[in-house]
Amino acid sequence: MAGFLSLLRRIYLSVYNWTVFVGWFQVLYLAVKTVRESGHQHVYSAVERPLQLAQTAAILEIFHSLVGLVRSPVSATLPQIASRLYLTWFILWSFPQTQTHILVTSLVISWSITEIIRYSFFGLKEALGFAPSWLLWLRYSTFLLLYPTGISSEVGLIYVALPFIKESEKYCIRMPNKWNFSFDFFYAAILVLGIYVPGSPHLYGYMLGQRKKALSKSKNE
Repeated sequence: MAGFLSLLRRIYLSVYNWTVFVGWFQVLYLAVKTVRESGHQHVYSAVERPLQLAQTAAILEIFHSLVGLVRSPVSATLPQIASRLYLTWFILWSFPQTQTHILVTSLVISWSITEIIRYSFFGLKEALGFAPSWLLWLRYSTFLLLYPTGISSEVGLIYVALPFIKESEKYCIRMPNKWNFSFDFFYAAILVLGIYVPGSPHLYGYMLGQRKKALSKSKNE
C-alpha cells in the first residue's frame, strides 16, 4: 500500500510539474517574441492569460508543503508565492496603467526562466528519480542573478502602481459600514513594500544555504 501511494505521489507531482513547466515556457516564448516584434509595452497583453494560470497554479505548492508531498517548508514557500500572486492579481491585473511598463518585461522574463528550470528539475526528479548535474547547477545558481532582477521588478511595479492605487481607492473599505471596519489598499501596498526590506534578504540567504547544501551533496555522490 505504501508503495502504491508513493507511486501515485510521483505521478501526480510529475504531471503537476510538467504542466506548469509548459505554462511558463509559453510565457517566456510569448514575452521574448513580443519584445522583439512589438516592444515591451505589449508584453503583458501577450502573456496575461498563461501568466495568470501558471502563477495561480502555484497555490497548490502550499498544499504540497502542508500535507508533506514535498520537503519544502511552508515558511519558505508561502512568502514567495504570496508575493507573486499579489503582483499578478492585485497590481498588474488590477491596475492596467502598470501593464505597459518596462519592468513588466524584466519581471516576466525573470520569473519564467526561473520557473522553467525549477519545474523541469523537479519534473525529471519525480519522473525518473534523478536530474542531470547541469540542470541541478542551473536550479541552484541562476537565482543569483534572476532573484535580484525579479525582486527589483516586483518592488518597482508596486511603487509605480501607488499613485493609481491611491487615486482609484480600489479594494478600500471606508467607514461607516456594518462591520465597523476600514481598510486602505494604498497603505497596505506601502506595508508590502516595507516587508520586502527584511523579507528579500532573508529568502535570498535561505536560497544560498540551499544552494550550498545541494551542490555539496552533488559533489559527494
